[in-house]
Amino acid sequence: MEPGRAGRVVTLEQAVAFAREIRRGGGRVALTNGCFDLLHAGHVTVLERARALADALIVGVNTDESVRRLKGAGRPIVPQDERARLVAALRAVDRVVLFGEPTASTLVLAIRPDVYVKGADYTPEGLPEREALREAGARLVLVPLEAGRSTTALIERIRAGSEPPA
Repeated sequence: MEPGRAGRVVTLEQAVAFAREIRRGGGRVALTNGCFDLLHAGHVTVLERARALADALIVGVNTDESVRRLKGAGRPIVPQDERARLVAALRAVDRVVLFGEPTASTLVLAIRPDVYVKGADYTPEGLPEREALREAGARLVLVPLEAGRSTTALIERIRAGSEPPA
């Protein structure tokens, strides 16, 4: 039975157990991660494409402290528990786990996904998790980004009071 949306936000141990359960049933697991500070259509596209590659999608969401380290002062805009809840509410997402490490390598090594999905703003060579992916035997898929759809661009438009892109 599928848990309620709030039940989709789990600990790392619960995410690992969920991944094992999917694989025991012959399924494939996809993993992706990000800050998801202001949820936008670009996020949804990456999550839907990630889910289409597997039978289950686990999403790592950066903690507030790790977002500040990555993005600087003033971020995140939305607190971690709310960001996790919003991501978990999306149909494409099966489980969400918060993580505070500088990279998602710990998630990759623990969950051992079949597929690891990131936006194409990364390259295979520049991906911080590349060694963990090799060790876990996960396939990397880079999803093309939607032009003009980024949290930074959204924040800049809000601050400038400008119109959304067409």
